[in-house]
Amino acid sequence: MEMTMKKALYASLLLLALLLAISCQEATSAATNDNEMDGASPAPNTFDCGKKCSTRCKNVKARPEECSKYCNLCCNKCDGCVPSGQYGNKDECPCYRDMKSKAGKPKCP
Repeated sequence: MEMTMKKALYASLLLLALLLAISCQEATSAATNDNEMDGASPAPNTFDCGKKCSTRCKNVKARPEECSKYCNLCCNKCDGCVPSGQYGNKDECPCYRDMKSKAGKPKCP
């Protein structure tokens, strides 16, 4: 009889652990779905900054990766506005023009 009680206790603990694992998984899944509905997921880039910035940074000889990085950052923050051409024309995009680095220098190429 003692062996039967041990088996029953073991089976009960195993069942309890299984139910706990399932409820935790459902709670995690529900929380993930709530975050997606709240807009916590990043929105896709609809500004086509990559193409605009590849044009903007086309002839940059020194640090072309840095030009592309900051151009894309500025483009996304300025709702897709990148000045035309490879240099200058920053008056076309005041947001792009006015963004400054911590040192107070122009941030956007």
